[in-house]
Amino acid sequence: MTTRTRRIGDRDVHPVGLGCMNITHAYGPPIDETDARALLLQALDLGCDFLDTATIYGLGRSEELIGETLGHRRKEYFLASKCVLGVRDGSRYLDARPESIKSACEASLKRLRTDVIDLYYLHRPDPKVPIEDSAGALADLVAEGKIRFIGLSEMGADQLRRAHAVHPVAAMQSEYSLWVRNPEIAVLDVCAELGTAFVAFSPVGRGFLADPPADPAKFHETDMRRTLFPRFSPDFYPQNLALLDEARTAASEAGCTVAQLAIAWTLAKGDHVIPIPGTTKSAHLAENHNAAEVTLTAAMVARLDRHFAPERAAGPRYNPMGQASVTTEMFDFEKGA
Repeated sequence: MTTRTRRIGDRDVHPVGLGCMNITHAYGPPIDETDARALLLQALDLGCDFLDTATIYGLGRSEELIGETLGHRRKEYFLASKCVLGVRDGSRYLDARPESIKSACEASLKRLRTDVIDLYYLHRPDPKVPIEDSAGALADLVAEGKIRFIGLSEMGADQLRRAHAVHPVAAMQSEYSLWVRNPEIAVLDVCAELGTAFVAFSPVGRGFLADPPADPAKFHETDMRRTLFPRFSPDFYPQNLALLDEARTAASEAGCTVAQLAIAWTLAKGDHVIPIPGTTKSAHLAENHNAAEVTLTAAMVARLDRHFAPERAAGPRYNPMGQASVTTEMFDFEKGA
């Protein structure tokens, strides 16, 4: 079977990309760099040609690993990175001022060992800077040949339209999975209207829809799921685990794993949707990549939609700090939580 590609800007890519956060931080200690390099090479060898990283991932180390490992194969992959969100003195900060965006891009180009970044996102909205100013800085970088396309991440439909009025937005990235349905409120449809690719991060629910931990309390102390994502907390996690029985049944019927079911479900939500699961394991990389070969019937998609209805997920998507850093739309039942 030949997998049908999906488009970002003027580039056709494999339907399933690779998120490159996990190899350097987020869900515990970073993996051994020898293993990280092997994983990146395996991705290209499999035909995964969309790699998504960011300045903040490993404080630049994710970008460096991609540049060091894959620089000699640069023509084989579509490269995305992000700016605005950073860490200073151990604390996160946002800086979407035009001069900061341009400085961050120069630093990323060096770390990535490339002359041009295919897709450069604003990682988060900066409430201190109008989106038009930040989009204008990205447009300048396009004109200078330092990036090819501009993107946004974790923003709502209004900011997408405002940025797109300054310069066409090639991609909007946001969390989207059976467990997180917020893009269906508005952004998914606006992306389709504007010709903007929708890049779905965490399509397997930060591991929940792949290898769900029996006891999140045993997460490593550096695992963000301990504090940033309440759905993994003791108050909510047991209720969420109960959702998985139906997913396992559906996966068995579809002849795939639960992770592949989850990825295939996102692919079924529109030809403009491109999931980018992350992983640190070779077997999972191949499993995720091959989810592009899984076809779900309309009846199966509808069944999963009903079972994973947004209101059935127990707990908020982010803690208050995390929620305050995004402008993605919320369901009415979430606003009073």
